[in-house]
Amino acid sequence: MTINILVLATGLSVIALMFAFTLISGSPPTPTSPRVRRAFLALLPRRLPVGDVYELGAGWGGNAIALAAAFPDRAVKGIELSPLPWLVTRLRLLFRPRKNLEFKRGNFMVQNLSDAALVVCYVGGAQMVQLQPKLAAEMAPGALVLTHTFALPNWRPVDTVQADDIYRSPVYLYEVPINEPDQPSGAVASANQDAAAGGSEADS
Repeated sequence: MTINILVLATGLSVIALMFAFTLISGSPPTPTSPRVRRAFLALLPRRLPVGDVYELGAGWGGNAIALAAAFPDRAVKGIELSPLPWLVTRLRLLFRPRKNLEFKRGNFMVQNLSDAALVVCYVGGAQMVQLQPKLAAEMAPGALVLTHTFALPNWRPVDTVQADDIYRSPVYLYEVPINEPDQPSGAVASANQDAAAGGSEADS
């Protein structure tokens, strides 16, 4: 009986803790589905600009782990405020360590992103509104921002794709600086156009 009460109390405490940090952060630690993750990894260029890779709101760590595997020559940093998901990510690294991956517990709104080559985030629409000026102010020209499901308001992506999950989740790739051009521009757009041209020549 005592054990059952302890288990119930522990479960309720975990739920209360998760709920409290969801209220603080404004977004629950929702994992990205494997199909969406495959879609956003395919959208990213093989060569990133100079700098580190950040996942803002790393949750349970799945995206950051995939990014570390995809870009083994880059430092990947996952930032998560909620203590339970952060603890899970630490345990995942303990059992399967990656030299280029670390998870930090903290509020990503105070994380300096001036050294970021790529920022990946899956957070709610309200947080996107708050995050947008921070990305524009801190990230270097040519750096990339990737989001899915929720777009950055007033920013025009250089590329988009829909995942083949049941929601047809949209994935957005942006390049800094954001000038809201009529047509996508910048290194990523040029690279995508070159790749398309190369594919057309190969098919002809």
